[in-house]
Amino acid sequence: MGISIWQLLIVLGIVILLFGTKKLRNIGTDLGGAIRGFKKSMNDEDEKSEEADTLEGQKAEQTQADAKTQEKQKS
Repeated sequence: MGISIWQLLIVLGIVILLFGTKKLRNIGTDLGGAIRGFKKSMNDEDEKSEEADTLEGQKAEQTQADAKTQEKQKS
């Protein structure tokens, strides 16, 4: 047994009576904005970690190039 469509409609009707449509609309808008903000911050964090990996790779390459240049100068 599960929850029937009629039971869901009754619960929905009671919620609308208690809170009103404006309040429910505001709650939905706030929840949507929070989810969008969370997704944006997750994407920004991923981009920052990719940039950090790229910068670390560039620093390592530069260090290796500097070491080779110093060895050539010693010879």
